[in-house]
Formats: sequence, C-alpha cells, structure tokens
Amino acid sequence: MGGAGLLAACTGRSASTAIRSAPPRTAPTTTLVDPNTPWWLRGDFAPVTREVEATDLRVAGSLPRELNGLYVRNGSNPKPGWSPHWFLGDGMVHGVVIADGKAAWYGNRYVRTTLLAAGGGLTAKGAPGGAAGLSNVSVVHHAGKLLTLGEVGLPYELRAQDLSTVGAYDFAGGLHGNMTAHPKIDPATGAMHFFGYNFTEPFLEYYVADRDGVLVSSQPVSVKASTMIHDFAITDRDVVFWEMPVLFDMNLAIKMISEPRSTIMPYVWKPEYGSRIGVMPLGGPASAIRWVEIEPCYVFHGMNAWRDGDEVVLDVCRMAKVFEAGSALGAPPRLHRWRVNTRGAQLTFRDEVRSDLDADLPSIDRRYAGRAYRHGWRVETRPATDDVVLAGAVHVDSHTGAETRWDAGPQYSSGEWLFVPTGAAEAEGVVMTYVYDRAAGTSSLVVLDARDVGAGPLARVELPQRVPYGFHATWVPTL
Repeated sequence: MGGAGLLAACTGRSASTAIRSAPPRTAPTTTLVDPNTPWWLRGDFAPVTREVEATDLRVAGSLPRELNGLYVRNGSNPKPGWSPHWFLGDGMVHGVVIADGKAAWYGNRYVRTTLLAAGGGLTAKGAPGGAAGLSNVSVVHHAGKLLTLGEVGLPYELRAQDLSTVGAYDFAGGLHGNMTAHPKIDPATGAMHFFGYNFTEPFLEYYVADRDGVLVSSQPVSVKASTMIHDFAITDRDVVFWEMPVLFDMNLAIKMISEPRSTIMPYVWKPEYGSRIGVMPLGGPASAIRWVEIEPCYVFHGMNAWRDGDEVVLDVCRMAKVFEAGSALGAPPRLHRWRVNTRGAQLTFRDEVRSDLDADLPSIDRRYAGRAYRHGWRVETRPATDDVVLAGAVHVDSHTGAETRWDAGPQYSSGEWLFVPTGAAEAEGVVMTYVYDRAAGTSSLVVLDARDVGAGPLARVELPQRVPYGFHATWVPTL
C-alpha cells in the first residue's frame, strides 16, 4: 500500500504503555565515511546513498492510536559525498507514516532541486537563489502543501503520499527572494508569517501568506547588511527579529564555490557589528519596526514569544558566539528569557538565564505559537571537541523553569523533538525524533510522552536504514 493509502487508513484510539528496551542491533545498511574527513561527513552525519521504502515496520512498545499521519524531517545529505559544511549538503527528507497504532511506511527522498539535477551540492554554475537552493533545513505543512525549506532559494513542494518532489514553489510568483526555514503559523488566523534574508538589498524581507496559502504581503525591513537571520518570532500582535553579528562574506562565498573540496562557510563572526532585537506590528508595516541594542551573541532558534502587557517575552537558545575558528559551530546554547519593554519612545531589554543545560533545537505545542505557554522541549548537547553531539530530550516547564531529561545513554544520539498532539490540552501528546544507535549503526523513530519524557520511550519504530543527523521536522495529520 502506498503512502496515500496508509494516511487514509488512520483510525482508532487506545492507551499507550512505556518501554525502555533498545532496538535490536542489526548490521548497518550504509558504509560510513573515513574518520579523517570533516565531522559533518562521518559517523551519523555521513550521507546515505539509497532512497528506500519499507512497510509494516517493527514497533517495540505501543504507538498511541490517536497518532495518525506522517512524520517527516529534513536534513543535509550531500549527493557528491562532500559538502563545505554541515549546513550545505543536498536536502533529503525521511518520513514515517503512523496509522492505527502501527508504523505503516518509511521512505526517504532527495529533494529534486535544480542543484541536485546538476550533480548535487553547490556548483560554480552561478550564484544560488531561486530554484537553485539546497532546500535542506526544514519542512512546513500549510494550506494543504508540504514544503521543504532552506536558507537560500525558494521552497520546494513535495507530495505527502510518497515524498516525491513537485517542484520549486514561489507563491504564484509573489516570492522573489529567499525564504526562512522557520515560518510561524498564527494559531488564531492560520496565516503563515515568514521572512527571507538576502545577499543584496533588500537584505531582509517580511512576508505573510493567508490561511489558504495566498501571499498577501511582502515588505522590506531596513537593516544595514546581509546577516544570517535563521529564526524569528511572532506574538498575537508583534513580529520580532533578532539581528546578530554573523555577516555574509562574498569573497568567502566565491572561494567556497570555486574550490570543490573546500571547508569554508561564507559567514564570519564580527562582534563589532553588534546585536539587536526589533519589534514591529504583526502584518506590518515594517517601517514601524523599533530596535533595542543587546550584548553581541547569536541565536539560531527561539522557543516561543508572547505578550505580557507592555513587554514582549522571548525564550531563546542563546550562544555567546558562532563561526569562530577551532569550534564546530560556536559556544554552547543555553535557554534565556528576554523581555523587551515596548512602552515609551525607546525599547528596553532584560536578559535572564533560564537553564544551565546545553541544549538547542527547541519545540513547543505549536497551537500556542505566539502565546503564553507552559511546555517546551529541546535536545541536549554533549561536550565535543570538533563536532556536534546531540543527546536526549529535555522538557522544560516555562512557568517554574523545572527541567526533566531523558538520556538514552552514551551509545545513542537524537535530534529535534517534534511535539504532536493527541488531545486538546497543551502538551497532551507525544514528542518524537530519529535516534541513532552508534554501536549498531542503526536508527529508530522514538516516541516519548510529551509531559513525562523521563519515563522513557512509549515506542521505538525500527527503520530499514540509518538516518543521518538532520535539522527540522513537521507532522502532516490525516485529513
């Protein structure tokens, strides 16, 4: 049965039971890259070479019958076997269909971009942009369309039934620049708010697509240079940008593309540029944005934002710096709470450290996006010398700051824990991600009770091949 039939077959309800057993060890399905290669091309970062499908996957434990849909996650999987950085491989999605308490289907597919058609990776055939993007960072499901997203270029539309590529998607010609990997869907209106940062002016553009997917607004936001802005936030009335001192370097970009075996990232850490937070009305106008300067730092990912009277409150994974020589990415990420007071002519700012755990890739119950919330999840990071090591799940109570961890042990590593609801209340549901067993060289989809991650897995779905470390996921519910 294909993916479409599997999705249509999702029905039923039942309780779940917890298990703590590891998946059986089987032989790896791929050959890992030599350890002398860069960290993003070895171990569980190493690309897989096959696109496979499997049905009736073995499940250890019990999947909640309320889970009916497709889990799909994007990531960097360089087709040529080489990329200049973890962030710069070809996009590949891995999906699992869950239906009626069963794991009915697994499939992985390259995103068929024009770069992939030209051999994969970044090439010297012109500057990336438009359809020529890697589309390797994230996935969003909005207005009935499943889109893969990168930092540079247009999104690509996929068919949810088998993850095959439809083609580049430009919102009926309305999207001319890049699109962020982190759009926000307003739970009240269904509108999708997003932005794109560009290499030339306008360096930053803000967009709104209505609940039907029609692009209804496109506005430039005034900034001084091309900086890497990976994420942003919304509240029920605000858009919040953070602009930080990671600047695009054209000379490095040219060198990276012209030298096939380079290990160059075309962004540089320049703390003298400064960091600032901008607040503007939801939907615009962008000309009304107001900024407040903060200490130089970097934030790849925000957890959530909301209004508290005159204050915009943001929970973010803050890093002291990134992209300095000798480090994999940057300083360890810590959970901070920022408060921006919008009363009066000048914004004011307060910073509070909320956790001493190193953790990133935050998730929330997205029905609370832009609203006061209680529950959030991150993936814990382990100390590393020249690479990135991701561990288990961390649940945080945003009211009290209390944290609960699930650490599967040193031989396992995980990724972003995506929340999927099974009931109406906040955090009534599960979190899930792909977990890698480095001793066996195998991967599984692990499902935890969202409110009790410390109890261990409700279920592990054994996968037919290793799933490399990736970035961000979404859930496509059965309609």
